[in-house]
Amino acid sequence: QVQLVESGGGLVQAGGSLKLSCVRFGRTFSSCAMGWFRQAPGKEREFVAGISNGGGSTYATDSVKGRFTISRDNAKNTVYLQMNNLKPEDTAVYYCATFEGWGTSTSQSAYKYWGQGTQVTVSS
Repeated sequence: QVQLVESGGGLVQAGGSLKLSCVRFGRTFSSCAMGWFRQAPGKEREFVAGISNGGGSTYATDSVKGRFTISRDNAKNTVYLQMNNLKPEDTAVYYCATFEGWGTSTSQSAYKYWGQGTQVTVSS
């Protein structure tokens, strides 16, 4: 059984920073790609960033490029999302997700397991 537990969300002013963490329990973490998605109120869930199993390949959606960085520590079974220069439009519930395999994916259907989400609220 795979379980993902996110943490690090909260309330921050525009221009501030937050670092999200997601710990994966079960299966071999280093064989799994990881991703971050978000869902704002009244909107569909969208891809934010992804990282390959070894960490050598990363991808972020255009709206967060240059501000958000995804990374992973396979020794700690943890993936991170460092979010800098946050904007009110970044307000959402952030989810981490995972699938076993190589590369990264922006498609929600590729990810087999999902966390419960952590709320990020950016005030103007």
